[in-house]
Amino acid sequence: MTEKLIAVAVTDDGSLAPHAGRAVQWRVYVVADEAETNLAWTLDLTQMGSLHEWHVRGDGNRHPLHFVDIVLAASAGEGVRRRLQQRNTELLTTSETHPDKAVAAYRAGTLPEGLPHKQVCHAD
Repeated sequence: MTEKLIAVAVTDDGSLAPHAGRAVQWRVYVVADEAETNLAWTLDLTQMGSLHEWHVRGDGNRHPLHFVDIVLAASAGEGVRRRLQQRNTELLTTSETHPDKAVAAYRAGTLPEGLPHKQVCHAD
């Protein structure tokens, strides 16, 4: 049985966060081949611990999200996406706003695409 860890960026109200780099709250799910999806833990970062700050620092240290297989958010910059990929973490964006539904859609291969990063960033 193959297990994956999927981290979903969330906002205070529990919806999918619009920007992976700025998200400080994450839900991490464990998914296995045919088993159900389970929320394993939540990850609360400080602003200094966000992916954006980690990317800007560029100090080479590991980020907690390096230990998951998949990261989901509404948008993400190419730099953060590339650096996560270097640690074998795939970052995907989606227009789905509910974390559980986003994970289910990922598992089903029907995850709707997210908006372009610049469009989301300019909407803030």
